[in-house]
Amino acid sequence: MYINDIHILNYVLVGIIGLFVGQFVDWCNKALPEYKKVFSKQFFTEYLKNCKPKYILMILTAISYLVLLYMFGVSITFLQYAVLVPMLLSVFCIDLKLQIIPNRLNLTLFETGLFFTFLTAILDTSRGLNIFTDNILGMLVGGGIFLLINSIGGLIAGKEAMGFGDVKLMGALGLFFGWFPIIIVSVIAFLLAAIISIVILIFRRKQINEYIPFGPFIVAASLIVIFTPFELLITIVFKIFTLGMYQG
Repeated sequence: MYINDIHILNYVLVGIIGLFVGQFVDWCNKALPEYKKVFSKQFFTEYLKNCKPKYILMILTAISYLVLLYMFGVSITFLQYAVLVPMLLSVFCIDLKLQIIPNRLNLTLFETGLFFTFLTAILDTSRGLNIFTDNILGMLVGGGIFLLINSIGGLIAGKEAMGFGDVKLMGALGLFFGWFPIIIVSVIAFLLAAIISIVILIFRRKQINEYIPFGPFIVAASLIVIFTPFELLITIVFKIFTLGMYQG
């Protein structure tokens, strides 16, 4: 039996891998903020002996892998996003809980993005240079937008508008998405942040001067860009900013 020209056993295998990766994300969420190595003996000697299944992370990762396989098939793009999604989930969990994005995690995102940039450019001989240029520009644009916002916030308010970890995160993600999609990630992240912040303030769960981590909004926006057809996403974004007048 085939689904979208991919044998169903491939989906079963990818789904099982996703379950294991989801549990591994939980270990990363514990190890990275404590500056522990994620690939170490402690994972086997301490974590696996005492851990409980993290069903939400496991199911989310498995479903993500299945959707990625359906969308992109067995390809470099699938592999790239299969590596990226667990790291995004880790960013979401750590930043939401501790309000930090560990440097090791951002550096791993950067290294992985750079690796796939070179790999894709080498394998795609017809568009290799364009892919490489687009991704490097994505890194500069993604990091540059948030660095500018951070600098302006510092000048106006006398404090950082957001953590510098967010700047590094956006720079790393630019290597995965390219310059135009990373702009869309930024736009969606700010839209989500505005909506959620208003809701939180209405229900008075936080005061106006309390810090709301921005990393989870970047993660949510990145996942939307990954799993939504880009043409449809562009249409939705333009309709929002033109109050429905954009016709595509």
